[in-house]
Amino acid sequence: MRTDSTSPSRHAEQVVPFVAGDGRPLNLVHILGERAPDKGPVVLVHGAGVRANIFRAPVEQTLVDTLVTAGYDVWLENWRASIDLEPNAWTLDQAAVHDHPKAIQTIVRETGRDEVKAIIHCQGSTSFMLSAVAGLVPQVKVIISNAVSLHPRVPRSAGWKARYAVPVMARLTDYLDPQWGLEAKGAVARAITLLVKATHRECDNTVCRLASFTYGTGFPTLWRHENLNPQTHEWLKHEFAQVPLTFFQQMAQCLRAGRLVPVEGYRELPEDVAERPPETDARFVLITGALNRCFLPESQRRTYEQLSRHRPGHHALHVIPGYGHLDIFMGQNAARDVFPLIQAELDRPV
Repeated sequence: MRTDSTSPSRHAEQVVPFVAGDGRPLNLVHILGERAPDKGPVVLVHGAGVRANIFRAPVEQTLVDTLVTAGYDVWLENWRASIDLEPNAWTLDQAAVHDHPKAIQTIVRETGRDEVKAIIHCQGSTSFMLSAVAGLVPQVKVIISNAVSLHPRVPRSAGWKARYAVPVMARLTDYLDPQWGLEAKGAVARAITLLVKATHRECDNTVCRLASFTYGTGFPTLWRHENLNPQTHEWLKHEFAQVPLTFFQQMAQCLRAGRLVPVEGYRELPEDVAERPPETDARFVLITGALNRCFLPESQRRTYEQLSRHRPGHHALHVIPGYGHLDIFMGQNAARDVFPLIQAELDRPV
């Protein structure tokens, strides 16, 4: 569990604890602007092996700043994949059934509003999308998903890695951890770190290089270096930590199937949940960087096509030139290139 942060918050905040459906303690970070919000609540959902803080990189204007200024009531969800919580062997199913519905219920209770909007990223997106299409978060009326949602597609080399390397890794370690770039404890951690240092030469930040190894096969995988300012490249050393092999094993199954595949047997998530008509009237806005090397833009195109077959003209797809995966949110020029698009989609009448 990590609780340190090197990015100062521009806003007051309140941590609101809640309990997941299976009893796991989680929390929401409620951002408090200088004036009371005049728009409804928006929840931001982080990806795997990071935390809610990932939306607050040391840039001139973050997405959180943009939303607060626009009058939204901003909430950041720390679900079970958060590195601010105790490490655990989570799956997308657990988050979909136990975490996100309780988070939304908590926001509804705390705000007195009966509708919520969501901005969801990577595995926060895949797990939240499972919740949404299964009808488990009916209060959410607009969902902006970044990078991947129901149909993961990765570069061929990353697919091979998921198919052949993940089973080997699962026999050696329970977690992969970019923090090994700061301190590698144990033979496996040291061996993987040495391998990454030998094969990833794209920068001198070992945590950055290990993050690329952990999440794919890019050089780098999660961002375009030219989109990050030096402060963010240094800051990210403390924003990535343990990711369980249980997640990578599930994602390998999803890649083979070409869609999200539940693995826990929850009755709320039937095997074909990602293919059947969504049990929600939410409007989905799918965004991705055109240069994304973690999940290819085809991921979002495929989900957009499926959703549009069920409800033509209701949803939207945006492929953003010059961006990769996470730099959509923490790029030094994202406030100019990306955030106005996100705000416009949030402001659009449902």
